[in-house]
Amino acid sequence: MFSDVLLTVDFDRTLTGPDSQIPQRNLEAITYFMENGGKFTVNTGRSGATFWMHLDTLPHNAPWLLYNGSAAYDNGQLINCKPLDMDVNEVMQKMIQLFPDMNLEIQGTKVHYLVNATPEMDEVYKNLNWRYTRQPYDEAQGPFMKFALFGQPRTPDMSTFYDISEEEERRFVEAERMLHALYPGKIETFRAAPRIIDVHAKGVSKCAAARNLQKQLGRKILVCVGDAENDITMLQGADYAFCPSDGVIADQFPNVCPCGEGAVADVIYNEIPKILGIQP
Repeated sequence: MFSDVLLTVDFDRTLTGPDSQIPQRNLEAITYFMENGGKFTVNTGRSGATFWMHLDTLPHNAPWLLYNGSAAYDNGQLINCKPLDMDVNEVMQKMIQLFPDMNLEIQGTKVHYLVNATPEMDEVYKNLNWRYTRQPYDEAQGPFMKFALFGQPRTPDMSTFYDISEEEERRFVEAERMLHALYPGKIETFRAAPRIIDVHAKGVSKCAAARNLQKQLGRKILVCVGDAENDITMLQGADYAFCPSDGVIADQFPNVCPCGEGAVADVIYNEIPKILGIQP
């Protein structure tokens, strides 16, 4: 039934609800989709260290696309990656100097390093059960894939990064401008949430990763689901794109139900059958 389709979906607030839990309706729909010939994977900005608990437990039958498309994992093994070609220690020093009001993450393929984090940021990580370290980053910890700037947490969960004031929005827009001025032609920046900036190697995108995977799998149709600005390239480049109705970019793409009600299930049960012209 779904043998022509590759479905790639964002994780936070797309596959999960605002509480960071995956609705059971989504899990059941993914299993149904795969049992009927579809290929499914997650296409997320998360690192291996923050996605580790899902690597073997979340239903899927295609390689995971992590770090906003900078890397792919199959059976828990890194199969390709596009790292940042920068000196990681120089980057850390410059970010601390330029953005002392933000939390900094350095992400390699083997470690997720939290730099000079506030106690509130530590609490967010602990509540999410994310693997991270405060030890200095070195090359033995894998290629330097990504760094990210976070606003200061107001609550100990991911929802805190979706709540942004006008003043903070101006600060984050200016921060992105400064980053591109500092590393001209070398980086891509994405807003993973209103108060998170992800920084990657030039040419990295969720769209490129999804299309490369589609080609590898020989699927005719790419369907994507996402909720935030770092999903825009993926959604714009898909054959068919959908957004939870409570997504940050919900005004730009066709909507399905809110993420906490099973947005991915809506796409599988309702939208993909329409695309294929079959009875759901």
